Amino acid sequence: MNDKELKLIEPIQTDPASFPRSEEIPEGCIVIDGWQDEFKYKVDVHKVIYATRYINANSEAKNIELSMYIYEPKTFSGTEKFPVIVYAQGSAFHKQWLFDHISQHVRMAERGYIICAFEYRPSELAPFPAQAQDCKTAIRYMRKNAEIYHCDADHVALWGDSSGGHTVLIAGFTGNDEPDIDLYKEYSAHVNCIVDWFGPTDFSKMNYYPSSQDHISPESPEGYEIGRKNVLEHPELVAPTIPMNYLSADKPAPPTLIMHGGRDMLVPFNQSCRLYNRMKELGKEATLVKLNDANHGFLGFNCEKALDIVDIFLRNHI
Repeated sequence: MNDKELKLIEPIQTDPASFPRSEEIPEGCIVIDGWQDEFKYKVDVHKVIYATRYINANSEAKNIELSMYIYEPKTFSGTEKFPVIVYAQGSAFHKQWLFDHISQHVRMAERGYIICAFEYRPSELAPFPAQAQDCKTAIRYMRKNAEIYHCDADHVALWGDSSGGHTVLIAGFTGNDEPDIDLYKEYSAHVNCIVDWFGPTDFSKMNYYPSSQDHISPESPEGYEIGRKNVLEHPELVAPTIPMNYLSADKPAPPTLIMHGGRDMLVPFNQSCRLYNRMKELGKEATLVKLNDANHGFLGFNCEKALDIVDIFLRNHI
């Protein structure tokens, strides 16, 4: 059609699948039929400050702001609500790099979850139980702001890797009990289920199994987490950090998916065995998946198959 013959067309109000398809095919144009979107949702990312903590460490008193990144699925209607995953990024309990698992976060948000990757206080500023307390505050923040981010506040899960796995186990097993903190306390810190990727579960037993680093000295990640002390010399400080110590036969515990590499160089696979065996002894719902040749978060964890296992577990329990 000549441009001089064009006529104005009123806006067409219809659903995307019924919108008229252009029949123009310029010479040399490649035409493809039958492709469908494989990503269920587009994703928006929001950075927020979810808490301010007073710190008095290393002869310096100050307030620090804790941030989180919220990965939110987007829909045409904007009215759909999504289950929430509060994610604790591992960091050997030190300062986190919150983008370390950004590819997994985006992919899970594309599947229909809101992912909240939160910052916790590092152990050199605030040792245990600061990280679990911050995790509970992040859960409550998401419930407080459920309408803003289209959260289904009744369906919340925890997920963490390495030290983040330890953090979500402590937070998930204790819920609204101690160790806790008052901010947003009017909202519940209870979660429906937990995903633990290769988290430590008993600091005092780590050096009895192959590892590429020390887990005993005051300068080790675990030493820092108990206040820069020797792990074996302070069993009274280690005991509260053991997630299994918060489990009992008569107390409910969230269903837990544990995934760990058989060649983990940092956190021995035995740490997950200890958690799994204790949960099974107490009649708790636990699933242990051993990625036989995977290492500490790689050589098996960075693939759709690993996310499929998490996705199936969440859809059954969240």
